[in-house]
Amino acid sequence: MDFDVVIIGSGPGGYVTAIRASQLGLKVAIVERELLGGICLNWGCIPTKALLKSGEVYEQLGHLADYGLKVEKASFDFPGVVARSRKVAAQLNSGVAFLMKKHKIEVIEGTAKLEKGSPAPKVVVALKAGGSRTVQAKHVILATGARARTIPAIGLEPDGERVWTYREALTAKACPKSLIVIGSGAIGIEFASFYRALGADVTVIEALPRILPVEDEEVSKAAHKAYEKRGLKFRVGASVKKLTKLKAGVSVELEAGGKSETLDAEVAIVAVGIVGNVENLGLEALGVKIDRTHVVTDAYGATGVAGLYAIGDVAGPPWLAHKASHEGVHCIEHIAGVPASNLHSPIPGCTYSTPQIASVGLTEAQAKEKGISVKVGRFPFKVNGKAIASGETEGFVKTVFDAKTGALIGAHMIGAEVTEMIQGFTIAITLESTEAELQATVFPHPTMSEAMHEASLDAFGMVLHV
Repeated sequence: MDFDVVIIGSGPGGYVTAIRASQLGLKVAIVERELLGGICLNWGCIPTKALLKSGEVYEQLGHLADYGLKVEKASFDFPGVVARSRKVAAQLNSGVAFLMKKHKIEVIEGTAKLEKGSPAPKVVVALKAGGSRTVQAKHVILATGARARTIPAIGLEPDGERVWTYREALTAKACPKSLIVIGSGAIGIEFASFYRALGADVTVIEALPRILPVEDEEVSKAAHKAYEKRGLKFRVGASVKKLTKLKAGVSVELEAGGKSETLDAEVAIVAVGIVGNVENLGLEALGVKIDRTHVVTDAYGATGVAGLYAIGDVAGPPWLAHKASHEGVHCIEHIAGVPASNLHSPIPGCTYSTPQIASVGLTEAQAKEKGISVKVGRFPFKVNGKAIASGETEGFVKTVFDAKTGALIGAHMIGAEVTEMIQGFTIAITLESTEAELQATVFPHPTMSEAMHEASLDAFGMVLHV
């Protein structure tokens, strides 16, 4: 055996799994065809947050008078904004390279393909430097991730100029004056929020009846109002029939409620989901089961093919970096014989728009669909002392408890910095906390996190500050 484990893909799933494997005493190699850190560090989670921070700060300049401050002739340097984002991504990319060296993980630069082998498939790598290398390991883990879904048949295919995916949106040469975003999930909403903050005229098209459709309905409705207040426009329940490229932009034909409409803009961003990177890996010849571009696995990532596992985006939703890391750690610990713990921990979701959205566990509707009798609590930031002092009074916290057991089964938040606060509820659900434990927990004052406490109290008729 050349290695105990070979991991294909170095995103948050792959590189974290490699580090944990090294900690467990395994000899590890990781194959990467592009950049260490994968999509998240280079083209997703991290650089988008850098852009969003620039947009947030610029937007706040328009509200300085609310804080007794003044500024004259505020402006932005768009290439500078993009350059900062790329610098942040590069810094983290080099950080992953350092971690690989620290943990003695061999990085093989190239494109991998699998062939039949024993005790796991052979990994044949077309090297970036030329030539090929075949390695044999006891275990192979696929962490190849996913990419933006496109629909060429109706024109939803990027050209780098007028039709973008997240990649093009991250490295634009200038801020478009007008923009159409197709899809209102986290990716679409974050780019809509960023470009609107810099003054673009933005319209978001969503095929489903409401934006952010995976979120709790109350949060979704509140977000819609908050975004419209900032100037975003929406077309919900609208299906895109065709996108046509014009000399100076794009034209999008859509249908909503039986009526047709055509929208024009300089640029369109396609954010209609993602597809797993399963092509050209030799999976079909090995007999790997694939369902709608995602590898089918068991709870530990096993594919059913001896010695072959899959984790992260390529193994299906939710398509989140932290879910990939979590799955990877469990997968490699299972391989190493470490007893599993918290295998099915709740996975929080975050949207880094203005205002932010964060959630974990079941929505109120999902709980009721499962036949669970619920107690629901809410608390608005508009009566939270820290929020008032900070001028961040938009939004609320919502909690969902099992009425019979008192267990916290869901939490949903909209407001400033809620993406930092949601982890409190994530820990609570992981530890199977009940209302009694949350109500007895001391929250520091003044903090916006007090709204979490009050929402827990409210579910049982004990709210203090409303």
